[in-house]
Amino acid sequence: MMPAAPDQQAFGYPSLFLLVLIGALVPVVPTGALVSTAAVVAFHRGAPLALLLIFLVSALGAFLGDVTLYWLGRRGMRSRNGSRWLEAIRTRAPEERLEQAQEKLDEHEVAVLTLSRLVPAGRLPVMLACLMAKMPMRTFARGDLPACLAWALTYQLIGILGGSLFPEPWEGVLAAVLLTVAISAAPTLWRRVRRAATG
Repeated sequence: MMPAAPDQQAFGYPSLFLLVLIGALVPVVPTGALVSTAAVVAFHRGAPLALLLIFLVSALGAFLGDVTLYWLGRRGMRSRNGSRWLEAIRTRAPEERLEQAQEKLDEHEVAVLTLSRLVPAGRLPVMLACLMAKMPMRTFARGDLPACLAWALTYQLIGILGGSLFPEPWEGVLAAVLLTVAISAAPTLWRRVRRAATG
């Protein structure tokens, strides 16, 4: 396969960065699927430098998005009226997950923050627990940076795996997207199954 043209790369990396950044702020964009898809395409083009750039761009977008959301959440915690950003974090952090995150944060602090991005639907409950514990921004950023690097690497490896298993790029993209969606949906489905079983 021919490597991507420079103009395509110049357009693709900023777009990936912005989408991952927005996805960190507004958790409805499937950012993991975006990273995996980009990795599949780069793998099929035989572009190792592109894979490195995808990793760096994705990790940077995730980190800046997380730090910005945390900063907005801190402002909301200090405000009498709260903020829509803080409310958005609260609505996406189920009470049960928040309690677990608070317990783990008390025991392991930064290590929990580092792992939170690798656990499906784990980022926002841990972030809210950090906000409620009044964790300083510097401490949050120190724990979040390795979390974002591990997250970007994990979803890139999913993309590389999808790309290596299928001869056509679209097949690898489809496999990577389905896998990332399944990983993201697993916690919600598990909670519903548990409620149905106990109800």
